[in-house]
Amino acid sequence: MEQRNIGTEFQDQFNDVVSRLQSKKLFQTDWDIAAFAVFFIFIGMVLLLVVLVLIRCCCCCCCDETRIKFNF
Repeated sequence: MEQRNIGTEFQDQFNDVVSRLQSKKLFQTDWDIAAFAVFFIFIGMVLLLVVLVLIRCCCCCCCDETRIKFNF
């Protein structure tokens, strides 16, 4: 019974996406635009952090045997 509900919900969402694509109006409300912007800002920040970590690991002299220790 619940499997059918999940199937019908998925079908409804799929039909909604297809109808939005056909009408060429993906963002129906201001909340859609805001959610889209927040999502891509989040993805951009994650990718930026990954790039910074890769730069730090690959380009810096982290393989140096003589490390500088800071005493605080």
